[in-house]
Amino acid sequence: MIKILVIHGPNLNLLGKREPGIYGKVTIEGINKKLKEMAIKKKAGVDIFQSNHEGEIVDKIGKAGNKYDALLINPAAYTHTSVAIRDAISAIDIPAVEVHLSNIYAREDFRHISLISPVAKGQVSGFGADSYLYGLDAAINLAKKITK
Repeated sequence: MIKILVIHGPNLNLLGKREPGIYGKVTIEGINKKLKEMAIKKKAGVDIFQSNHEGEIVDKIGKAGNKYDALLINPAAYTHTSVAIRDAISAIDIPAVEVHLSNIYAREDFRHISLISPVAKGQVSGFGADSYLYGLDAAINLAKKITK
């Protein structure tokens, strides 16, 4: 069975309360439920992790190459600042898909730069919670191509 690691970055635990005009009213629990349901339908497994701490995210990514077939990550604010997360993704030998709830290119200028995109297979942004579902579908398809 294909296994996908899902990582939610900082402040995503506040979804539903945090800036609903930008991020919507969906909670992280709601997103996780949809991800698990989709994984079951696609006959894949998902493990989900959220942290507000860069080092914890780096550690989780560093251990992912031996356990997972792909990574689905919303690095949140670390998208624009974390060379450490970028390097961790680059170091593992599994495909990564970057996701964002909002369209980062339609927001403040500093959000237009993703340090993660160059080491990800692709990025999905701007579709709210559906960004995660589109991203999971892409991650599963990438993993299937590798495991054949």
